[in-house]
Amino acid sequence: MENNKKLRCPLGVPGGILAVLISLVGIVLNVVTFSLFGLIISIALLLVALPFIRVTMMVHTANDRLDEIEKKLAQK
Repeated sequence: MENNKKLRCPLGVPGGILAVLISLVGIVLNVVTFSLFGLIISIALLLVALPFIRVTMMVHTANDRLDEIEKKLAQK
């Protein structure tokens, strides 16, 4: 029995997690150095990265469900 799992956006979720970590480090460093512009940029990156991770995970789940439906329809 072979498991032919398709690769789905292999850098979607890890890329989003990496962006969140970079933004959190940026927030801490910019608070310490009192840099307002850098702080705003880091917060903006955080606000973009968090929904990106969620949307990517939703797409993965939807594609997995579609694959299961396609398998069931192919068996009939």
